[in-house]
Amino acid sequence: MGSKYTKRYTEEFKRDAIALVDSSGKTVTAVARELGISSESLRGWYRRAKADRGEDAPGELTSAERDELRRLRKENREQQQTIEILKKATAFFVKESDR
Repeated sequence: MGSKYTKRYTEEFKRDAIALVDSSGKTVTAVARELGISSESLRGWYRRAKADRGEDAPGELTSAERDELRRLRKENREQQQTIEILKKATAFFVKESDR
């Protein structure tokens, strides 16, 4: 379980850390240890950067695709809620018109 006081890193810090992994020839774990950050955090940033550059395994989503997917899922959820409301309203008015 993560701490409720999770550190937030700037995009610039993330880019620099990723560049350090690429240029130093060191492992992600070694660079993370030097920077004093979680190796899993750096590994995730590195994996996303590789996907954004098209260097990762096929099927890996880029950041833009991940953002679009998140937006579309939210939109879908809102539309499903609207449909449910309209169904209930229709049932109510059908019931009222039968009186």
